[in-house]
Amino acid sequence: MTENQKEYLVGVINPTNRPETRETDLDEKLPPNIRFVSRTLNFTRGTEEEFAASMPAYEANVAEFASMKADLIRPSGAPPFMLLGFDGEQQTIQGWEKKYGIPMFTSGQNHVRALKTLGVRKLVGASYFPAKMNGVFTRYFSEAGFDVLAMEGIAVAFADVPKLPAAQVYEHITGMLEKHREVEGVYLLGSAWKVLEIIDPLEKASGLPVVHPGPARNWEMLMRLGFRQGVAGYGRLLAEMPQPVPLY
Repeated sequence: MTENQKEYLVGVINPTNRPETRETDLDEKLPPNIRFVSRTLNFTRGTEEEFAASMPAYEANVAEFASMKADLIRPSGAPPFMLLGFDGEQQTIQGWEKKYGIPMFTSGQNHVRALKTLGVRKLVGASYFPAKMNGVFTRYFSEAGFDVLAMEGIAVAFADVPKLPAAQVYEHITGMLEKHREVEGVYLLGSAWKVLEIIDPLEKASGLPVVHPGPARNWEMLMRLGFRQGVAGYGRLLAEMPQPVPLY
């Protein structure tokens, strides 16, 4: 990825400060002329109440990155914005883009765009959140035009998510696929679990595209910044670098 030599600054707002969630292997394969500046909101409970109160903190960080003249801003963390609903999230981001003059995209917008780009309409989703939040996620993707066949969480304490064995997540997903034969794609919600290694094997075994937050956000970021060469080993989306389709 050396064809684009311009220097870029990307502002990233992370939901937690867990260092073990950094996708080291994937991050090291990104172009060296992209510089990241990160801020964290330090979510610790992973509750609806904690997420719902976070918009002012997100916007404060957006304003800081705008003052740095960032080329792109990524307000990460799907649940806080999904609570706004698909249209509400879109209105919020469009308002910030107009106010601060910097392009940006949330995790949810990115996941919707990735799934639509891969031609997925019927999906199963896996998360590490309880049933109430999975209901929020299901509503969000339904509003975005998807048929959500299942959105099932793995029971785990929020702080312990990075310790989940990737093999357990793989089994969780294959169990859902057995129950929903008409599915067209797999969605993994959340960046905290360390499951990059299962994306390619799962795609090969199921014949279905898999959208994981890490490869998905890097695919969209690279496309927006003018990079077209993909990164193999993390699923079809990032390897093939298809042109993103509109959200609506």
